[in-house]
Amino acid sequence: MQFKNPELLYALLLLVIPIIVHLFQLRKFRKTPFTNLKFLKAVSIQTRKSSKIKKWLVLFSRLLALACIILAFAQPYFTTKENFKSETETVLYIDNSLSLQAKGSQGELLKMVAQQLYKNQNLPDEISWFSNNNSSIKSKSEELKSTILEIDYSPNTLSYSEALLKAQSLFSNNQNSQKNLIWISDFQGQQNFPENNPENINITTVQLTPSNTNNLSVDSVYVSAINSTTLELTVSLSNFGEPVENVPIALFENEELIARTSVELKKNQSETATFEIEDINFNGRIDITDQSVLFDNQLFFNINKKNNIKVLSINQENDAFLNKIYTSDEFDFQSQNINSLDFNAIQEQNTIILNGLSELNPPLQNALLSFSENGGTLVIIPALEIDKSSYNQFLNSLNIGAINTDITNKKQITTIHFSHPIYQNVFENSVTNFQYPQVENSISILQRHTPVLTFEDNNDFLMQKVNTFLFTASLQSENSNFTNSPLVVPTFYRIAKQSLPLPNLYYSIGKFNEFAVAASLPQDHILNIKNKTTNFIPLQQNTSNKVLITTTDQPEIAGIYGVFDKDSLLQNVSYNYSREESKLNYMNAENWTNTATSNSIEAAFEKLAASDNISEYWKWFVIFALFFFIVELILLKVLK
Repeated sequence: MQFKNPELLYALLLLVIPIIVHLFQLRKFRKTPFTNLKFLKAVSIQTRKSSKIKKWLVLFSRLLALACIILAFAQPYFTTKENFKSETETVLYIDNSLSLQAKGSQGELLKMVAQQLYKNQNLPDEISWFSNNNSSIKSKSEELKSTILEIDYSPNTLSYSEALLKAQSLFSNNQNSQKNLIWISDFQGQQNFPENNPENINITTVQLTPSNTNNLSVDSVYVSAINSTTLELTVSLSNFGEPVENVPIALFENEELIARTSVELKKNQSETATFEIEDINFNGRIDITDQSVLFDNQLFFNINKKNNIKVLSINQENDAFLNKIYTSDEFDFQSQNINSLDFNAIQEQNTIILNGLSELNPPLQNALLSFSENGGTLVIIPALEIDKSSYNQFLNSLNIGAINTDITNKKQITTIHFSHPIYQNVFENSVTNFQYPQVENSISILQRHTPVLTFEDNNDFLMQKVNTFLFTASLQSENSNFTNSPLVVPTFYRIAKQSLPLPNLYYSIGKFNEFAVAASLPQDHILNIKNKTTNFIPLQQNTSNKVLITTTDQPEIAGIYGVFDKDSLLQNVSYNYSREESKLNYMNAENWTNTATSNSIEAAFEKLAASDNISEYWKWFVIFALFFFIVELILLKVLK
């Protein structure tokens, strides 16, 4: 037995006082004469015995009552040695991902969790907690209850390993404390449970189970055909569950209903529907009706007015093949001879192609270096005969390296790096029976960079260094047949397209998203993204003719947003929730080794409270004190 206030036990020494008073009675007896001495002596002996017993009983009851009062104030308790030597820390993880919109026996799973935590009487006095987008360290239980009802769904998700790392950061560094983690989740998805849990953390899982695992989802929207005046949009839908005969699909522009159709969805199958729209500033939304999970019933998208990509070819050789690639519907293509080059046009371009220049003079080098540093894309095609000194000076300035040797033997281009962004989604399959182009003469570069196209001897024909692309051979017909091969169009087309990455129809919240806004802004201007309810400043890089914008966790709410320069709208961009949680498949928390499983939130916290193994007894001693006072009263009043 331990005591919270052991210093009060010294008061037990005061119990000696009533004992002394009882043993040393100072009052003297007075004698009274009486005629019948025999009778008086018998009465006297009998009275003195009963009085002596009564006084001892009263003394014991009084001593016991006082002792119980002292022990009650000292607050005795029993505990195990482990808990006596350590403090207990509790961390609560509430998974508030979008899949918890699924309904259980008491409504939406997340709302049910909030209600049960609010009503729980076994919450520790101090608890740390976190969700997928919020956290709090050492909150009082009343503080947790005041905020738990306001918790909302988050498009952000934490993997099991990330959640464990987050939980560890909320525990203290005290090695002797008992650390308990309560993990509340539906365990949706196909992640594998961590094999090695932290040894110093006791994990208790509470798995939430929906009553219905059927779900309909709007998966994607894409442009499937382009006509002279319209675009054909294809909507892809998925059914995760039982067949549905008639699923209505509505297309809105802003808040106006434009078209409506319906599809039949078979069990666990996908289906598509098509709409036609005009290809000018269309802010669209696809809607379906499904009561199971709500976040994937809408999909926002927008089509902005096209901004042509500016391409400049600086020539000393024939550029007829470039004129065929960079057509006026997508590109503003300029072709200038090196001898009559307008240097003022360089900084306005998105892509510059050096087509067969034999020499790179210092003024041109300085202008191109400034263009490259501002984020412009540079393509270098050497001539058959080049001034190595000027080329090496320029290549070294771009951190590409220097020309090593000239190679005069014929070589074939045999390797296409399909994983490179230029060729992603260009070919349906990795081509093996391709009629590869060849070159007669080439150069080799001392340093190797990101390969795009590679010769049969494993040297690079086309390489990339940041935003610079370098060919190691002339593309003139007498040296190479590359301009007549099928590779020439996707190669030059995709290089230019990536120099101004226009917004997609939409992006997914919580993922790395990058797009460019075609605008020439003063250096002190900052773009912001906003709609009626949200306004934030994204990560951005301002160059001479565009602003490169990067977003990840923001915005948090799906919708169509505007990109603004102060009050001026530059273009729109759409964001949607990721569809990764649309399929309601669940892991079984009981299969997670080295963890305990609880059937409910209430049971988990009851088990946690019981595991503390601390039993307090001060209330019992108060009851005993009252009992002994009552015994004393009975002895004084009843016993004769």
